[in-house]
Amino acid sequence: MLRVLDLNHGKDRVIASFLLETKEGPVLVETGPESAYPRLAEGLKAFGYAPEEVRHVLLTHIHLDHAGAAWRFAEMGATVYVEGHGAPHLVDPSRLLASAKRIYGELLQPLWGELRPIPAERIRVVEDKERLRIGEVELEALYTPGHAVHHHAYRFEDVVFTGDVAGVRVGGPVLPPTPPPDIHLETWKASLDRIRALRPRALYLTHFGPYEDVMPHLEALETILFAWAEWVRARLKEGLSEEEIRPLFEAYWREGLEGLSEEEMDRYALADPPWMNLQGLIRYWTKHRLEAL
Repeated sequence: MLRVLDLNHGKDRVIASFLLETKEGPVLVETGPESAYPRLAEGLKAFGYAPEEVRHVLLTHIHLDHAGAAWRFAEMGATVYVEGHGAPHLVDPSRLLASAKRIYGELLQPLWGELRPIPAERIRVVEDKERLRIGEVELEALYTPGHAVHHHAYRFEDVVFTGDVAGVRVGGPVLPPTPPPDIHLETWKASLDRIRALRPRALYLTHFGPYEDVMPHLEALETILFAWAEWVRARLKEGLSEEEIRPLFEAYWREGLEGLSEEEMDRYALADPPWMNLQGLIRYWTKHRLEAL
């Protein structure tokens, strides 16, 4: 049985964790941030499980909104499954924390909570195309970078847990999450093509929940990802600084959400902050495509 747990991070339908009920006990895909751990524990208890019963935690990637609470389950004996590039940063999260501190500043602790190291023996590195068998359940890992170099999606039966590679959709259109430092457009497109080729019945987005209009969803995401990137490139070519571009990008972002209520826009701002997306796209152009500027 597959269940969606709403972690109510700021608002409902912002961050999900996914519960797979198996003969070997509950399996989690994503933990959300440590700040939302009490709500995750409540969600588990609503289906009859205590957090300490979770023995398997699968992470799509190590960003704090997806993996910040993983250490809590590791402390209770769970195995944490992660792509190889991300594993060292769970054992020693100092660089991860430093990067997050640069992005969030004093908001880091209130937003995401505490982050502690996970012992290496509690981490299981997962390879691309590897099939994980837990009880009667099988999941296939799919290396899907573009949003993050340490990103896996997981195929389960005819659905895919997409992490962030299939975007953010919280009541309106699908938008790309493009935070620094790993955004790479060409790699992201290849990852979307890989998911398309599977022809899944549904995509399960961490932000937020299942969608069955798979092909239109992925097409819309790719279109807006490249449109955002081109818009940012044009502003950079004009010689504008990040500080000058930021209010322009936020207005452009709001135009893309036209017709939504302020509450719905607030939900998108929580799940996919425009200022952070701008930072990631500027880094893409200045790091990978400087000749285009």
